[in-house]
Amino acid sequence: MPNFVALNKIMRLKVIRTFLLLQIACMLIGFSVYAQGRVTDTVRLTVKQADDQFLKNNLQVMAQRYNIDIAGAQVITARLFTNPDFTINNGLAGTNEPNPMSEQSANISQLITTAGKRNKNIRLAKIGVEQARYQFFDLLRTLKNTLRTDFFSVYYQRQSAKVYNQEISSLSKTLSIFKQQYAKGNIAQKEVLRIQSQLYSLQAEYNNLQTGIDTTERELKIMLRVPAGIAIDPQVAEDITGKDILTNVPYQRLLDSALTNRYDLRYSKATVDYNNMNLALQKATAVPDVSLSLNFDKLGSYGHNFLSGGFSMPLPLFNRNQGNIRQATLQVDQSKLQLQNQQNQVENDVTTSYKIALRVETLYNSFDPQFKQDFTHLIGEVFKNYEKRNISMLEFLDFYDSYKTNTVQLNNVLLNRVTSLEQLNYVTGTPFFNQ
Repeated sequence: MPNFVALNKIMRLKVIRTFLLLQIACMLIGFSVYAQGRVTDTVRLTVKQADDQFLKNNLQVMAQRYNIDIAGAQVITARLFTNPDFTINNGLAGTNEPNPMSEQSANISQLITTAGKRNKNIRLAKIGVEQARYQFFDLLRTLKNTLRTDFFSVYYQRQSAKVYNQEISSLSKTLSIFKQQYAKGNIAQKEVLRIQSQLYSLQAEYNNLQTGIDTTERELKIMLRVPAGIAIDPQVAEDITGKDILTNVPYQRLLDSALTNRYDLRYSKATVDYNNMNLALQKATAVPDVSLSLNFDKLGSYGHNFLSGGFSMPLPLFNRNQGNIRQATLQVDQSKLQLQNQQNQVENDVTTSYKIALRVETLYNSFDPQFKQDFTHLIGEVFKNYEKRNISMLEFLDFYDSYKTNTVQLNNVLLNRVTSLEQLNYVTGTPFFNQ
């Protein structure tokens, strides 16, 4: 009987041990699956490296580049001459000849275009290539602006997130201490609740900020073709532009650069050229083309082995391409108005962006470079004094909220300054800043 009890205990221990091993295995498998869904690596990039990777990897840029080659193929087509027409006839039946199959005739004809239609078509196709190039580079300008704006946004928002992390960590420790003191009856419950309320508020703000960072980083990953499981860590110098850099580039230089280098403006100019050439082509189309022919008839009615030549052309009595000429004329007038509107938009883009950049630059230069460092040191002293009860809880929380607000605002000013300069790069079509 005692041996049976001992055996029963051993069996129960084995069952418990097996159960625990299964639990641990399940936990390890679950952790492995969870870890696979998390970010497993981090890639650190400067803005220059991000630019280079964008040009190599962005699928939208790669797809748009094909349009240039597609337009180039139209030039090849426009250069080709019309194929000649060849006709051969062989007799099958007849009443006068004993062998009707001996009757044979052949004809070859070639269409000759007049009024320079071929050259005008070639010129139209070449302008189409220019338009495709301008569209490509304008897309590149737009995507690059989005890329760099997202890059700096992720960086500066993460700087703000660090402030929230520090405050949340500090308040969490303070709350834990306060709960212990409240349990001992050393402090009032309202102090615990006040700290707890401030902590929850910070956590909610941090969550919203992190959601914005994740959304922007997702767009950045797509543009750089970075796998979803890899995090991007932007590397930015504390002062990448220097003070008063904006005043070193005169407004007129920015405007002249925009009028010269904006590819959307170049596209509008090319559209005017295209429509003018199309109008010339439509007028040329009103001139009839000529078809030259050579004919051979072996047993024709005139005689044996009859050879003749000729030409044909339509008579422009009714259709002289009036409708297409009128349409092309209206398209020329329309494109000229669109070009004027585009020029006006470019000038206003530069003026508005320059004013905004000047205001942000003035605000940035008004900040004391030591402000952030001094304020960070101050908040550390405030925390020590609060632990020693030299200041009240309300003063402590007020200092903390002020520190968080001012640091986040400073990061926003830095971000606004960089993005305002990036906007000037965008509207001028020239990389003046943040290089």
